[in-house]
Amino acid sequence: MLWIIFLVDKAQSFEQWQPSATSNESHDWLCIFVVLVSAVAVEKLIAGEFNVKKRKSRDRVMCAYTLLFIIRLLRWVHMYDHKNIDAKWQEIWEEKQVFRALDPSETDKDPYYCLVEFPFPSGAGLHVGHPRSYTALDVIARKRRMEGYNVLYPIGWDAFGLPTENYAIKTGRNPQEVTQENIATFKRQLQALGLSFDWSREVSTTDPEYYKWTQWMFLEFFKAGLAYKDKVAINWCKSCKIGLANEEVVQGACERCGGEIEKREIEQWMIRITDYADRLIEDLDKVDYLEKIKKSQIEWIGRSTGTEIDFRVSDSDQMIKVFTTRPDTIFGATYMVLAPEHSLVTELTIDDQHSEVESYVKEAAKKSDIDRGNDEKEKTGVFTGSYAVNPMNDEKIPIWVADYVLMGYGTGAIMAVPAHDERDFAFATKYTIPIIDVVDGEGELPRPGSGSSVNSGEFDGLTTEEAKEKITAKLKEIGAGKATTNYRLRDWVFSRQRYWGEPIPLVHCESCSSETDGWVAIPESELPLILPEIEKYEPTDDGKSPLASDEAWVHTTCPSCHGPAKRETDTMPNWAGSSWYFLRYIDAKNNDAFASEEALKYWTPVNWYNGGMEHATLHLLYARFWHKFLFDRGHVPTDEPFAKRTSHGLIMAEDGTKMSKSKGNVVNPDEIVQSFGADTLRIYELFMGPFSEAVPWSTNGVIGMKRFLDKVVRAAEHISDSETEEVIRELHKTIQKVTEDIEGMRFNTAIAQMMSFVNLIGRTQQITQESFDLFLTLLNPFAPHVTNELHSSEEPIDLAEWPVFDPNLAKDDQIELAVQVNGKLRGTIMVAADITESEAKAQALESENVQKFVVSEPKKVIFVPGRLINFVL
Repeated sequence: MLWIIFLVDKAQSFEQWQPSATSNESHDWLCIFVVLVSAVAVEKLIAGEFNVKKRKSRDRVMCAYTLLFIIRLLRWVHMYDHKNIDAKWQEIWEEKQVFRALDPSETDKDPYYCLVEFPFPSGAGLHVGHPRSYTALDVIARKRRMEGYNVLYPIGWDAFGLPTENYAIKTGRNPQEVTQENIATFKRQLQALGLSFDWSREVSTTDPEYYKWTQWMFLEFFKAGLAYKDKVAINWCKSCKIGLANEEVVQGACERCGGEIEKREIEQWMIRITDYADRLIEDLDKVDYLEKIKKSQIEWIGRSTGTEIDFRVSDSDQMIKVFTTRPDTIFGATYMVLAPEHSLVTELTIDDQHSEVESYVKEAAKKSDIDRGNDEKEKTGVFTGSYAVNPMNDEKIPIWVADYVLMGYGTGAIMAVPAHDERDFAFATKYTIPIIDVVDGEGELPRPGSGSSVNSGEFDGLTTEEAKEKITAKLKEIGAGKATTNYRLRDWVFSRQRYWGEPIPLVHCESCSSETDGWVAIPESELPLILPEIEKYEPTDDGKSPLASDEAWVHTTCPSCHGPAKRETDTMPNWAGSSWYFLRYIDAKNNDAFASEEALKYWTPVNWYNGGMEHATLHLLYARFWHKFLFDRGHVPTDEPFAKRTSHGLIMAEDGTKMSKSKGNVVNPDEIVQSFGADTLRIYELFMGPFSEAVPWSTNGVIGMKRFLDKVVRAAEHISDSETEEVIRELHKTIQKVTEDIEGMRFNTAIAQMMSFVNLIGRTQQITQESFDLFLTLLNPFAPHVTNELHSSEEPIDLAEWPVFDPNLAKDDQIELAVQVNGKLRGTIMVAADITESEAKAQALESENVQKFVVSEPKKVIFVPGRLINFVL
């Protein structure tokens, strides 16, 4: 029997046994079992079957394990039954609608809108990375409710997307059916976590009643002249038969299938986001975003002031236009580069170079812009055989084609100055192109920095800024250039040649207006334009959407002239529905508008929005642009959608690598909730490290959080009529610490403080019911199920008021003061928290260890109240 006990104790599953502390039946049979084990052990000892003193060490070890097992079983009795408790309180919350946000007409409370990025419901379900953001904002939402706000904390589904469509192609199933199954899985998992979402406002981008308004907003863009159709080069996967974003191309291959990609020019719907470039930068001063988020927005827009210069092609009437922020270096331009897609490449390539250039352009088409822009990759290129003329000195310079220049940035052509640009330097060195230093400075070439102009004719000796101004003026004078502002940002490619997306509500009519190239909006009364059911979801070889094969749907009547017309068969990107979803939550059941004016005024802007850094650039940019456009059209009351934006770090696998289904290292939250309870997972997600940083998963860490909650349950046994002053003071310190740390998203240190307080209760074994209830209120946003179960009130603790600390009780009477001599730590002393410098000096000099180093009167004393005193000798 002892060996069985030994094996059971060592079994990994032992920590997961969780009978109920509230179940009399469980308590009874456990007590009986403990008594029987104890009786057997004692009987054997009395009978002399193993003598701890005289017999082998094995007997001593087995005896120790018997006692350890008994102790653990006694502690086991105090573990809470998370399965029953979780289900019980989730049912109560739903029944009482505790988390339903009230409409403006129902309350006089101030609103508070918490938002998390809504998930894409994949077939794999949630992994443990998802709850980190949801739980963090759930803590904020729960705290705000306790502070008296009418809180809106909604959730929905970003459900259009290529993964679902690929699955439909593979299996032949309808994407809508697959989506509904995936949503059901995600919803079950989220509800099991006890998140305080207002489920009455749930939305899905694939619901026609939702995308009706996405289509309506697209028509607003169209009517305003911001939506237009144009030919653009895209990454085309030959296998998937679909256009890919740059981020979806890895080392020249499709991220999804590994197939070959090529550049194709396809007609696409575009939206003029560039019209809002300046506002998208300048209005960042109006919002509370993390600096790294603002930086990512600014860098993506890429606004730069510089000079546009025209280089005449030698022996030709053609001009090559370039944009540069360094016109002062024009005398150092020793060659020019055209992007492989530049319209002049073919025209400027001489016959002898034609074959080589054509081959190079084809190879460049297989690379993504990200791969081509990688500074670490070796630069490659090919000479066209033609020359350009430098307008400042009439020097002829060769024209090359190189894929490190991108058509999407600037003009798709550059003047290359190898002495002062690292990429140009590497290219010139490889192909033995002259390098001319035109900026005086220290260090080896290339030197990108500023200085004084040299080898620059009449501009020698000018500072970089002076040279920029005067050379730009000279170029303007001779008709070869002008000052201008350039943007990295390009207009938004808004259409996709796929099935699973919102239909674009336009028809093409050969007889109608030439101003819109024959494109006519369908009437608003016909919205939503429903996505039709089709048999095959594969895109065609010629790049058309699967919808193009549905002749009955495509052929229609023009709403303007009533003649024959054809529907647009491209669909919208999944960015469309996710660019305004936060507005629909505000008034999700409204059939007459995407949200009422009253609701929009009450709830917007979103008070606090959290999401991953991977969405802090494009998604956030699109959402801000979309909202600003609606503001300009008079549809929303604010010009910025989100007052505050934060982000969280990823949860990595235990070995520090990224969790991936293909690697088999994904942790399913269902398993953690089943074994340890929702509260354990919630607390661990927030305790595992600083919220903004990536952190590795640890199963042992989960077990540690379960033990902490078990301690909280056992602390309830120490309720008494009195408590020590130490407990009172520590409670108020805990209230202050947790309150401040939640606002700073320092969830891990807030939890650490609550652990410390629970340990104090365990030591003193005294706490009043009032104080314990206050502590449970603090813990509730993190662990809502067990705190509701332990709270003395019959009403949900979620409706309690947030505790307020007494500053006098929260401050320390005694602190540990570091004592330094010449900046080196030589000891610490316990002193009064409000000690003066003279008192601190006197007490520090009485320290025996300090006296070894301070043998005469210090030259200087540096005193930092509450932290240290430093004697400078």
